Amino acid sequence: MVKLTIDHMPAEVEEGATVMEAAASLGIVIPSMCFHPGYANHPSCMVCLVKDTGRENLVPSCAMPVSEGMNILTGTPDVMEARKEALELLLSDHIGDCEAPCRVTCPAFMDIPLMNRLIAAGDFTRALHIVREEIALPLVLGYICPAPCEKACKRKPMDAAVSICLLKRSAVQHEDPAQSAFPETVERNGKKAAIIGTGPAGLAAAFWLLRSGHECTLFERNEKAGGAMRYSISDDVLPKEILDSEIDTIRKMGAEFRLKTPITKEFFQQEILPGFDAVILATGHQGQSLADMFGLHPDQSGSFVNRKTFSTSLPGVFACGNVIREQKMAVQSVAQGKMAAMQAERYLGTGIISGSPREGGHFKAVQTGGEERKRSSVSVTGALFETEWTEYLQESIPDTRVEPAGMTWSGFTREEAMHEAARCLHCDCRKPASCKLRLYADEYGAGRKKYAGPTRKRLTRSVAHGLVVYESEKCIRCGLCVEITEKQGEVTGLTFAGRGFDVKIAVPFSETTREALMKTARECAEACPTGALALKREEERNL
Repeated sequence: MVKLTIDHMPAEVEEGATVMEAAASLGIVIPSMCFHPGYANHPSCMVCLVKDTGRENLVPSCAMPVSEGMNILTGTPDVMEARKEALELLLSDHIGDCEAPCRVTCPAFMDIPLMNRLIAAGDFTRALHIVREEIALPLVLGYICPAPCEKACKRKPMDAAVSICLLKRSAVQHEDPAQSAFPETVERNGKKAAIIGTGPAGLAAAFWLLRSGHECTLFERNEKAGGAMRYSISDDVLPKEILDSEIDTIRKMGAEFRLKTPITKEFFQQEILPGFDAVILATGHQGQSLADMFGLHPDQSGSFVNRKTFSTSLPGVFACGNVIREQKMAVQSVAQGKMAAMQAERYLGTGIISGSPREGGHFKAVQTGGEERKRSSVSVTGALFETEWTEYLQESIPDTRVEPAGMTWSGFTREEAMHEAARCLHCDCRKPASCKLRLYADEYGAGRKKYAGPTRKRLTRSVAHGLVVYESEKCIRCGLCVEITEKQGEVTGLTFAGRGFDVKIAVPFSETTREALMKTARECAEACPTGALALKREEERNL
């Protein structure tokens, strides 16, 4: 047995064990991208560096064997900086999008590519579920959203952007009521929230609070709910029956609407504050009127609302939408309504007002099934080169944009929507939550630009295999897939090709991944530390 010290704690492990294994025996997790249990370690990523104080240098813990009396430190400033540098070097050569540009541009961060895949497969009900994970008023926004997502669509330079806004509307129009479980019934928890204002921000806030089990009462000074969507947008842009149907959905979820109820300062202080556990202001009033109407006080910067937490100077009172600043797009107000509701949810559950609104407990579970998906997009490809169009069109169709036969007003038929959705290029990464490069870049604050050259490599995609997709420009050349195919006895397998900086993982003898990965495709994809070799998504395999 070998005795050593790691982070001032004694360890005793068998001779031949690595420093990483010794650290693990103490519960110390050292990051690594090229390490995989059961296979030889060829340190290439250098993310697992630790400090050997005896030698006064940094060593790769995944391959360094322990020695008697070794003293290792895993979290010193120079270790952390070296890991960051290693990640930035990897990022400089990593070409791909962590998130599809359309989703990043959407103020509500809606999973547009997944919606498209489900619609293309004819599953409008599941597509609508995906839309409602982020957007409370999908049908309304299907009419009035200016679709910033379409401006970012990579398909736009080829012929025309995917018609995302109309596809979102089609998810509502062609949902199968027999399969829908919406609106969800959630047991009430006894907490009561007041929402002042029934525009897009107020309705969205109510939607999310109702989904989490809170009672919601919305106050509106006009005869009907809807705010500016009802009184400032003409019927030929947004039919009132469309708006009414969205409001009815929220009413069916359990919302109470108190219409023709103007809010005075006295009513607010004497009835609303003592009568509710949380309040969300979505009135559109700004500046001094917030002090006059609600008794709010500005902070040192003169702002009445904390734009990070959506909180105000009054405990339990939050604000969103035009209260914070004038929103030019209803989708921005809808997104803010959700995030204000998330902060109110946190406050109602814990009394805490801090941190990112996306850390809210129930909403996190509702949004992603228990897994937070929104991380920083550390890798961004930018516009495609024209020579790359054919690579992306392998997973799409060459047809031009579909225009509804009944004109835009009526929207797509089922068949038109399925055809248009099939034009999506699937720009989103297949490993958004498990790519180690993205996870560690977030953790260490690594950026992609420090070592980036003036031009990037050309993107390629290999989609011939029925189970996996290979994108070589995302590869960090750790060699794990090469070892797996060799150890598991693949006839063709994978190999290193080229020399020096130009080396890459390739299929020998000009074969395809179909021949190379006859029996190890899944194991290789699961071992790959990035999205270079990834399993095809279920929706893609069904198309």
